[in-house]
Amino acid sequence: MNSTGNSMPGALPEAKRDTSSWKEIVRRYQKPSLWRAVWQLTNTVIPYVFLWYLMYRSLVWSHWITFGLAALAGLFLVRIFIFFHDCGHGSFFKSRLANDIVGYITGALVLTPYFHWRWEHSVHHANSGDLDRRGVGDLWTMTVDEYLKSPLWRRVAYRLSRTPFSLFLLSPIILMVFWQRIPAFKASPRERRSVHWMNFTVLCMAVALSWIFGFANYALIQLTIIVVGGGAGVWLFYVQHQFEDVYWERGGNWDFTAAALEGSSFYKLPKVLQWFSGNIGFHHIHHLSSRIPNYNLQRCHDAAPLFQEVKALTLRSSLRSLRVHLWDEQGGRLVGFRHARRIRKQRQRAQR
Repeated sequence: MNSTGNSMPGALPEAKRDTSSWKEIVRRYQKPSLWRAVWQLTNTVIPYVFLWYLMYRSLVWSHWITFGLAALAGLFLVRIFIFFHDCGHGSFFKSRLANDIVGYITGALVLTPYFHWRWEHSVHHANSGDLDRRGVGDLWTMTVDEYLKSPLWRRVAYRLSRTPFSLFLLSPIILMVFWQRIPAFKASPRERRSVHWMNFTVLCMAVALSWIFGFANYALIQLTIIVVGGGAGVWLFYVQHQFEDVYWERGGNWDFTAAALEGSSFYKLPKVLQWFSGNIGFHHIHHLSSRIPNYNLQRCHDAAPLFQEVKALTLRSSLRSLRVHLWDEQGGRLVGFRHARRIRKQRQRAQR
């Protein structure tokens, strides 16, 4: 339960707040492994490229086969994004140059500018779980009071943004095709150049693949990969920080350890999905230390009982996250829109 919730009033137990209880364990798993990183790239990027070849060959057989292969490629794209993500944290390789080079290449595959994304994602890690510092690199989340005080158009926009159709179908397309093409207003010159160079790279890739496949075929294949891979990626990010007992606190009471262990989920997936998602289900470990490469996350989780005390989300239980959308500061939990309507009615009755 979060720090303001009912089952753990006050905060994390002192054992969890004491960073010395986990820092030494975490430090042991922050060491990148060259052979593990190379092997991951080999067993993922090569099959991904081969799937593109099979899609090209399958066009003369059946477009249904092509789209099936594209859906499988979308799952590989999720795993490639995890490598890109690790490079952004400087954890995939020991060498910073190697991380930057591989980060740029994998960024081209996931249509995402490396340095710009790295900057925004670092803000997410620094602010995760802090109600006073929302808005960069995270999912739009309103409190109950903010929602009730908002004008109708804003409430409607928020509700639409929280529908599965918007989150897992429209959002990946908008994010990967359009949003990542525009630098943020606060981006530095290097981050802005990162966006422009990636736009040029993506354009060159699109022209080359359109020449090989034909523009219509390429567009449909790429769109299928984006919908499957991007949709799965958005779902993973959603469920990692959007569950009923998640941790949110105002800045003055915000605690790093609590934000990691209670504000980030342990998403226990079947082994095949754990492989495709690059172990990112161990998200509580990742937020304790973003310097741990994906191939060490489970080993770190298994190394300490403290980490295993985090309640696991399963595929089945994670579906309940689709029903919670607003942070109730009084109850210390995420609630649904019905809860907000009940509070509005209670306040209206109290004012009569």
